[in-house]
Amino acid sequence: GIQKKRDKRSLSNPKTKKAKTTAAGSQNNLDESSQLEHVQQLAQQLLSSAAYSNNLHHLLTYITPSSPPSVVVDSVLSLQSFFHVNIHDLPASSNAAAATAANSDTSDPDFIYKTWLRSKFDDLVKSLLDIAVSPLSDQLARIESGFIPVGEIVLATLMEFVKLGNGKKFYSALYHKLIQTIIYSSLDAEFVLETLASKYFKYVDVRYFTYITVEKLCKTLESNSSSGGKAGIKDKDDSKASLECSIKKIHFILSHIPPLGNVDESNAIEMLSAGATWASVPAVLACSLFYLSSCLKSLSAMFLVNDVPLSSVSKKMKLKFTKAWMSFLRLPLPLDVYKEVLVNLHQEVIPYLSNPVMLCDFLTRSYDIGGVVSVMALSGLFILMTKYGLEYPNFYEKLYALLIPSIFMAKHRAKFFELLDSCLKSPLLPAYLAAAFTKKLSRLSLTVPPSGALETGEDIKDGDKKSEQERVNSDGNASVDSDVAGGKQGVDLFNNEESDPLRSKAMRSSLWEIDTLRHHYCPPVSRFVLSLENDLTVRAKTAEVMIGDFSSGSYATIFREEMRRRVKQVPLAKKAPQTSLFSESHFPGWSFNYDGSKINEEVKS
Repeated sequence: GIQKKRDKRSLSNPKTKKAKTTAAGSQNNLDESSQLEHVQQLAQQLLSSAAYSNNLHHLLTYITPSSPPSVVVDSVLSLQSFFHVNIHDLPASSNAAAATAANSDTSDPDFIYKTWLRSKFDDLVKSLLDIAVSPLSDQLARIESGFIPVGEIVLATLMEFVKLGNGKKFYSALYHKLIQTIIYSSLDAEFVLETLASKYFKYVDVRYFTYITVEKLCKTLESNSSSGGKAGIKDKDDSKASLECSIKKIHFILSHIPPLGNVDESNAIEMLSAGATWASVPAVLACSLFYLSSCLKSLSAMFLVNDVPLSSVSKKMKLKFTKAWMSFLRLPLPLDVYKEVLVNLHQEVIPYLSNPVMLCDFLTRSYDIGGVVSVMALSGLFILMTKYGLEYPNFYEKLYALLIPSIFMAKHRAKFFELLDSCLKSPLLPAYLAAAFTKKLSRLSLTVPPSGALETGEDIKDGDKKSEQERVNSDGNASVDSDVAGGKQGVDLFNNEESDPLRSKAMRSSLWEIDTLRHHYCPPVSRFVLSLENDLTVRAKTAEVMIGDFSSGSYATIFREEMRRRVKQVPLAKKAPQTSLFSESHFPGWSFNYDGSKINEEVKS
């Protein structure tokens, strides 16, 4: 039947015979233009009649990472056009076809042909996945209207198969294979990931199956990392580098999926697989580079919007979102990924979790690490405590331990001092804690840069306003304990080295540092400290200042502000120029007369 007709036409057409005999042996020796001409000839024959189905094999030989970009693009579009028409008639998988063949009559030519087509489709998918994670993916292919990356065509073809390969339902098995190949690749695959995020993460079903795939892959990576103890040193290093590369790709995917909460309830949502149709392209001309631009326009318009109520998928989406992120956070995250996750966790993850308290173990473990990691974990932990009722008994003790000079140089100090300001404004804060934080900040303000002294000033205000009867006295008179009452200097009982606020004895101390800051060498600091002279218990006299206005300051910002200030009074008196480093009044009884003649005589002699 079909095979005999195909053989007869192949023999009667000398061009087809020549294409078959030279494809395997001489295609590597042809230049790019000859390969393009050969690919177009094979594609025209394939799309014109099923008798030329053997051209599938020859076109597949051109889809390799070592082929020229234009040849790869032309071959991919040709096979895409062919399988777009025949993909609905193929068996579900090669294994399903083999099982069917074992239980039925295998002499049916139509069944044999479709099984063979299925094997070629699988070969095409494998070749496309290999190119997607190869350096060829970033290269540009020349078309009539300009250039286009190879990876964009490859990804569009794969996503079309995902859309249509399962009876116009989402082909989750193929999509899982695509994400798995990208994550397990030794290359960054940056272009493919960015294209996937920008063009396909807007579809809700793509997000849904992405979360499912990421959860499965994270569990696999977690089990592999925990069972890799018997490898050699070199294998361990390679395995660690590969694991870190995979984790960074997973983090890129999760952080670039837009949350479903950003969609209005009254709006419809878009889905990739919803019975959409692909704009028809002339079969014979679809493979030509001359018509490639029109093909790409069709590719961009092949997805249609499907009206699905948001309420029907919101709950399931939130559950998959939670499982994916919790599986990811159990992995051994590299330090740079760890920090980036902590910085964005309170904005991009916590609001969309089904149960945000599930993050308490991760955040408390991060907060206990200390240093800059604790500063970054503070935002998420504070939200869980204030909005979701998380109890953390040692929260303020650990927050107190973070008040060290290096915190004023940290990259995320602005967010830290904003949260510290919020904590000190809490009406449930005990007086001893308010006193301890106020005293600690005032002591730090003596040694930190001027911008840090401005930051601590606002926090000192908030801590000093907690309780009138127990608060420390800013002028240093009422609360200073003295060794002897007969005019001797007082003793500050505050222990600056104590990590426990309760034992720091801040309640028995005073803010004598404030008086020192009144004479600070930086004018903005001394002016700001003067505001503390107001009665801090009267809100009308104490204006609220946003801590964010000071937390990002530096020497440069302070200098610019001073240069912009208009000085009302300018000193006009001139002072006589100084002729010596020290005046005679500094050394009574001494004279500093310089006699240069004696030195000149000694030099001449």
